[in-house]
Amino acid sequence: MTADYRVEILAPCDWINSNHRTHRMVEARRVSAWRAAAKDAADDRNHFNGPAHITATIHKTRAGRWDAGNLYPTAKAIVDGLVDAGILVDDSNEWVVGPDMRAGEKRDTASVVIEIKAIR
Repeated sequence: MTADYRVEILAPCDWINSNHRTHRMVEARRVSAWRAAAKDAADDRNHFNGPAHITATIHKTRAGRWDAGNLYPTAKAIVDGLVDAGILVDDSNEWVVGPDMRAGEKRDTASVVIEIKAIR
């Protein structure tokens, strides 16, 4: 499946992990940072005025065992940032399928690659 839109968001801070018991204020700062990073990374190449499928590929700086699904809160903050940027109309079930979480490869810099495909 070729994406209609692809954007890479470089990690602005630590991950938001559903398995971690992070203080709510620390988590709120992380959500804000990821959301702003996604909005800043977005461009005006494409806007989705209908339903879309989103895939989020997580690239970490370390190898080893980990569960991409645990980083769903990070992807959620990114999707909210794309809504803020006007790339997506909304992130409700009416407009978005996903994000489907995928494990990427080990890289020097942590990032999330978002691919969006219009549902026709």
